[in-house]
Amino acid sequence: MISAAADFHQEVSRRLDTLAERAADGTLDPAVDLLVEALDAGGVIQAFGTGHSEAFAMEIAGRAGGLIPTTRIALRDVVLYGDRPVTDLEGATMERDPDVVEELLSAAPLHEHDVFVIASNSGVNGSIVGLALAAKERGHKIIAVTSMEHTMAVQPKHPSGKRLIDVADVVIDNLAPFGDATLTLGEQYGAGAVSSMTAAFIAQALTLGVTERMLAAGAVPPLYISANRPGGDDHNHALEDRYRGRIRRGG
Repeated sequence: MISAAADFHQEVSRRLDTLAERAADGTLDPAVDLLVEALDAGGVIQAFGTGHSEAFAMEIAGRAGGLIPTTRIALRDVVLYGDRPVTDLEGATMERDPDVVEELLSAAPLHEHDVFVIASNSGVNGSIVGLALAAKERGHKIIAVTSMEHTMAVQPKHPSGKRLIDVADVVIDNLAPFGDATLTLGEQYGAGAVSSMTAAFIAQALTLGVTERMLAAGAVPPLYISANRPGGDDHNHALEDRYRGRIRRGG
């Protein structure tokens, strides 16, 4: 087990090193450009992911050190803010349902200048591609975070025949391998999934990029501080009030 953990550390580290190099050489700049443009125009960042990729949306929206003008869209929104029964959340059926996206967007507080950041390791499930298409039809820009190796190895599941990368304006490769597992234990057991870790790094790199860009322009970046620090709630609530009705915290 110690050997496997060490091997996994190497697999994670080399991917994070590559992502850090790409951030330094400007590979993430097109995504940062879209985010800054949206915020400057009065929009907010709409983050979406299903399954384990929801962790990416949680890194983008509503956490300490993150940008305040952000909202996390989740499949359970159609239960919390719509008419669906809780039982519809069982299993992966909704994740693969392309028809759920109109319900999701109807329940979301949208603005014409909002930008969407959508994470999906496979980039082919119906709700992921469907939401990207629906957002694009409404005039929003799309940033995709996905595994290029995985998405190109599987068939699209959306009726359009498209993958997330086919809809996005900017694509960021999370560097996860096909199937996500980085190690083979024994003769056949895949383990050591990496996409959540690389996606979290990408989310933080985008947040840092936007913050640096705002500081360079002489603006004050609207960042959360931990609610568990003295004055945290007052600071956060004051900035959230600027986006009242535009951002949603919950779910």
